[in-house]
Amino acid sequence: MAAKFFGQFLLEQGLINRQQLLAALEAQHASNPMLGELAQNRGWMSAAQARRINERQRAEDQRFGDIAESMGILERAQVEELLAEQKARRKLFGEILIEQGSINRLQLDAALREHQAERADALKALEVGVAGHPLGEAMTSAINTSVRLFPRTLGGPCQVANVVGSAEALAGCDVTAHVRIACDAPMAIGIACDEATMHRMACAFLSIEPAQCDDALARDALGELVNVLMGYVVRETVPADASYRAAPPDFAVSAVNFLRQDDRTLAVAMTSPHGPFVLIVNN
Repeated sequence: MAAKFFGQFLLEQGLINRQQLLAALEAQHASNPMLGELAQNRGWMSAAQARRINERQRAEDQRFGDIAESMGILERAQVEELLAEQKARRKLFGEILIEQGSINRLQLDAALREHQAERADALKALEVGVAGHPLGEAMTSAINTSVRLFPRTLGGPCQVANVVGSAEALAGCDVTAHVRIACDAPMAIGIACDEATMHRMACAFLSIEPAQCDDALARDALGELVNVLMGYVVRETVPADASYRAAPPDFAVSAVNFLRQDDRTLAVAMTSPHGPFVLIVNN
């Protein structure tokens, strides 16, 4: 069993179709603008300033408003006002479906209960699979970092689905980028996905249009995303006084070959609006 986004759950249950799902996702995205966008609309910040803050967020585990305040671009009162506007405009996915006439209240309430129960079971199984593995601490850090960073750097959420236990589950992973860290307890951190997901992630990460993103640029962006992920995992799992060295991103080892190393590799499937991907930790 895999943990799913609510929209995916409704689609699989036949309660909505793909067109209704996409329409609701688009409406939800429109109802939840980024803080930088709201600040620009009010004339409190330029696009260049918003980009600089986003770049800092890739290296610093801080909220957009906190960075803007520390840079002297926004005052605390302005940050609070933007957060209030963002919260007031945000709409829940289920409520959007009701507004669009895709589902009724009784169907929504029943589906929410079923989805929450299924998700709780899936997360319990996932916790057991990760916590009991020698690389569980590093994987937990990688998962938590991804959940925090994706909304900030890729403009959308991600969530865990399940532990990957077979090579068949990696059949669609055409690209695998990893960074190997040399230290007392060496390890590698990686992301595997299909090419379409890589391109969508790259466009979101670099804030560019698909026409501007060729294969080489997409691979560079994926490698940089892994670099960012690696930085946080090392910070949280390697002792502060330990020395370490990170190699450049490498695409030579496939996700399947990582998984064949049995207890030396832990892989967890993730879902996101950009597509599914797999987090890999190896030692």
